[in-house]
Amino acid sequence: MRLVIASVGRAKEPAWRALLDDYYGRVRRYATLDELELRDEREDKVCEAFSKALASQGPRAKLVALDVQGLALSSEAFARKLGGMLDEGAVPVFAIGGAEGLPQPVRARAAWKLSLGPMTLPHRMARVVLAEQVYRAFTILRGEPYARES
Repeated sequence: MRLVIASVGRAKEPAWRALLDDYYGRVRRYATLDELELRDEREDKVCEAFSKALASQGPRAKLVALDVQGLALSSEAFARKLGGMLDEGAVPVFAIGGAEGLPQPVRARAAWKLSLGPMTLPHRMARVVLAEQVYRAFTILRGEPYARES
């Protein structure tokens, strides 16, 4: 099992990097996780970078665009959706935009769009929330105690 988190911009601040590295390490107990940090450039360059990132993952890559207008799923529903993709042999490539969000051509190529909620989040925070939810999804799929709901 493989998945990719591709995002515009870098998480170089120590606090953000530590959080990401913690959750990425947790996810890597279950699957291979690659992080791609794309340069924050003009829209056409960002579109090209996401196209290359997707192509580099091979024919089984499925783009999942983080988009405020996408599906707002519970953690359990997200786990089922992610689990289904992985069971089919797909390589989910989660795309997170920069300050301007994802360009429309990138969103249009997505197999599906995921919303982390109606609030606007800084892209670094969206990365951390996504990483945590991916980890939570694996624990839900395996019935592990981290995923307990109250």
